Amino acid sequence: MTAEVSLGALGLHRGGHLLLKQALRALPVGGRLVVRGSDPALSVHLRAWCRSQGHRLDLGAAPTITRGAAEVGRWQGAQRAGSLGEPVAHPQATWGLAARGARVEAGGPAFAFPLSDKDTVWTDDAARIYAQAAAAQWDPATAIDWDAPFELPDDVEDAVVQVMTYLIENEVAALLVPSRFLTKLHPHFREVAQVLAIQAADEARHIEVFTRRAGLKRQELGLSTTGGQASLKTLLDEPDFALASFLLSVLGEGSFLSLLRFLQAHAPDPVTRQVARLSAQDEARHVAFGLAHLRRHASQEPGLLSRLATAIERRHDALAHTAGLNEEVFDALVLLAAGSWAPADLARGFDRVVALKEDMDAGRRLRLQRLGFSEAEAARLSGLHTRNFM
Repeated sequence: MTAEVSLGALGLHRGGHLLLKQALRALPVGGRLVVRGSDPALSVHLRAWCRSQGHRLDLGAAPTITRGAAEVGRWQGAQRAGSLGEPVAHPQATWGLAARGARVEAGGPAFAFPLSDKDTVWTDDAARIYAQAAAAQWDPATAIDWDAPFELPDDVEDAVVQVMTYLIENEVAALLVPSRFLTKLHPHFREVAQVLAIQAADEARHIEVFTRRAGLKRQELGLSTTGGQASLKTLLDEPDFALASFLLSVLGEGSFLSLLRFLQAHAPDPVTRQVARLSAQDEARHVAFGLAHLRRHASQEPGLLSRLATAIERRHDALAHTAGLNEEVFDALVLLAAGSWAPADLARGFDRVVALKEDMDAGRRLRLQRLGFSEAEAARLSGLHTRNFM
């Protein structure tokens, strides 16, 4: 079988090889392709190109390519990296950075992605959660009215700054944990990678707005305690993806969600209210992903609930010597909920903070039960959660 292609003045070095490849695809092995063209370097380039592709070249009156078997066998051993839709249970290390569903040439390097087990990382909700997160992204510069006029008493403004200081360091931890596991996740699970990436972006934005709110009226931030730092360090030190996600998203960020809603309800100024409201929207998605992925994991690994319980107990024991929640943060929350220094208002503010802690506990119990813990075990484990909230 013989075909013909005309390149005109187009040389192989400027894209002419694409026309050759297109014409050769229609030919069987052994088929001949007559090449016509006026580029002065055509014969030289044809010789080099045919050698690299495994074709034979006859430089007669009209150069003729005979399609060789080497080009057909070039991708011998190539493997399809699953399908475009559903991920496989155990993607191969040699699939590396290839897109799911791509053909991967044999002989490539193996990549060290420790998180390469579907049962460990996957949830069918990942694509939906990512789509929601992408659609709900907000710009700190425009979504918050930073120029809204307000003046607070000095002690109330100091209380806001102290709470923002506390929020910042907790959000730094919430940024680092998913970022650390993102680098260990096999890219085959791209939807999960996208969720972790957008979670990190959410936390970076929260750090920005909490810092900006703290700096609206003050040049210095509040107190960071050793107890708070110790509590957050246990999250960063946890090497297991499931356990870290559980401690951070299901327990920590779930409790944090209650705190942000509390701040939204009792914010003394419009900027703090907007910052708390928008951040809470993001945190709700983080909790939803943590629950979805761990519920699936628990259905595949019967012993997971026991490992989760042990993680709570181990963290509780590690933090037993710490003071728990920053006293300055607790007092700041009381003042914000009170709205004034009047004794009756302070009593009401104190009761509201106690109610906040009860709301956090109720939320943790509910999420633990959704994962499969009994009501009694959920109550016990929730009571062991760090007094630092996160």
